[in-house]
Amino acid sequence: MKSKDTLKDLREKTVAELNETILNSKKELFDLRIQKATQKLENTAKIKSTKKLIAQAKTVIMEKEGK
Repeated sequence: MKSKDTLKDLREKTVAELNETILNSKKELFDLRIQKATQKLENTAKIKSTKKLIAQAKTVIMEKEGK
């Protein structure tokens, strides 16, 4: 259910807020990849969830631009 709540929250944001969310998530993803490379990442599932959040935000932007 968490992903549905997140998607609902994303749909309530403006395009500018979504772009900011994407930028912050990409920075977080970079940090996670560095941690993984240095064997310091404890929760590897965090990478997948961050990628998913980026994709969802991009999808919502496309939906908003299409309307």
